[in-house]
Amino acid sequence: MTGLIPEPRNIKLASAPAARALDEEASRSWGLNSFALVEAAGRGCAQSFTGAFSAFFKNLDFKGRPPLRVTAVSGSGNNGADAMVLLRALIFRGLVRADLSAAVINRIPREDEYNPRSEVCRSLAVLGVPSFVWEGEREAAARDILARADIIIDGIAGTGIRGPLGGNAAEMVRFINALKRTEGSPFILAIDVPSGASDDWEWGSPILRADATAVIEPPKAMLYTPAIRPFGGTLLPVEEIFPRPLLDSLDGPELLDWDRVRFRIGGIKKDDYKQKRGTLEIRAGSPGFSGAARIAARGAQAAGAGLVRLLVDDELYPILASQTWGVMAAPLSLWGAAMQGDALVLGPGWGKGADRTGMLQKAWEQESAGVPLILDADAIPLARERVYHGRAIFTPHPGECAVLAGLPKEEILARPLPVLARLAREKQATVLFKSHVFFIAAPDGRTGVIDGMTPVLAAGGSGDLLAGICGALAARMVQAGEFDGYTCAVTAAALLAETGRQAQAAGKFTDPAELADGIARIAGAAWL
Repeated sequence: MTGLIPEPRNIKLASAPAARALDEEASRSWGLNSFALVEAAGRGCAQSFTGAFSAFFKNLDFKGRPPLRVTAVSGSGNNGADAMVLLRALIFRGLVRADLSAAVINRIPREDEYNPRSEVCRSLAVLGVPSFVWEGEREAAARDILARADIIIDGIAGTGIRGPLGGNAAEMVRFINALKRTEGSPFILAIDVPSGASDDWEWGSPILRADATAVIEPPKAMLYTPAIRPFGGTLLPVEEIFPRPLLDSLDGPELLDWDRVRFRIGGIKKDDYKQKRGTLEIRAGSPGFSGAARIAARGAQAAGAGLVRLLVDDELYPILASQTWGVMAAPLSLWGAAMQGDALVLGPGWGKGADRTGMLQKAWEQESAGVPLILDADAIPLARERVYHGRAIFTPHPGECAVLAGLPKEEILARPLPVLARLAREKQATVLFKSHVFFIAAPDGRTGVIDGMTPVLAAGGSGDLLAGICGALAARMVQAGEFDGYTCAVTAAALLAETGRQAQAAGKFTDPAELADGIARIAGAAWL
């Protein structure tokens, strides 16, 4: 119907084994052999790249500027074939010249060899594109052609690798990475994932640092791990390579964003009043950390809570009482141990006061009785020994998650999903992991990923905002009779990520408290 916005389709992330199984099923049941898939993927990558970076290809008669030098770097597999098909597509479209293009390959195909890589190598030769072999005495010429390239298309290794890159592949990656540190360095476009990425990637293993990655659907889960994600650069979706029923059959984490989750929480009705919009109680702040309490409360207001009650230590109350406006601020001595609200938030800037354990016990009892409980910051270490009842949400950053899981932070950043899924199951709580990529795991096995990469959020107070958003959504969902921890967490994270993305597009550093205005605008547009 005219005026209705269709809900975006669901996207699942794939592990490397799932991606291989998808290739096999596409060939077996759909008649899409490796030649068809490589051709479609390479052309799709070319379309996505030229659409996103059209400035590279303006003035196609090359008047007034030097023509582009583009080099595809190919390993032995289909990922290398994808890179060369992309180069060929740019030539066919008249965007680059064949005589100024090149392929750097690990070996020349044998005469009797017949596979996608060998065939596209031969087609480039027919076009007059020279090939340079990274091997022995010929390696110097390959290095020289890469050093003179304006754009390098990375097809050295795909998702099929196991363990760290070695040999010529690792040498190519290190050489190209070194070029990025030189004046006039080339633009690096990776195919699917930056070469060296794998499901079992370890810190320090060779991996290419790309400026952009053409991500062939289904996106690979490895690309979104916090340890690998910075190497991917700008992510360019490449769709319609595999049949939709095949993609829908995947059983991986959801790849989510604001457009995909804002429909999951109902809007505010025209006749709602403040209690119907949900009452949230926040216990936060300590001497030196009063800002965390105020920011959490502002996040809750911005996300649509009808009433926000902020309970703070007595010495903080005079500081915050005049700064909280529509928030009901009160000293703890006045309110006492009783907890009242449709949802509770504990922890932002909370400190380690002697009374915190007792308050957490009361909150745990409330959660066991059905009240959603959001545990952030200083509440997380205190809460780690308990098992909850499916209505708690933890919001740890990497350091807090390391404490919660009893694992090194680096291990969690390299492989977060198994760790978070285990924590969610053991604690019977939803875990919302905060980093430059958000990960959400629910006790029932649902998992989601939200790409962040928004440095405007890399500031003290962003996590406090998120806790407040979670609390507001939880309170609203309780009043609507539809609370679900996973839905609450993914919606809160997507709302913060979208706010950060829009703030970053404005090109301005900002105080996280100011981000609440952006949250209010985006949330209001969705739910009012």
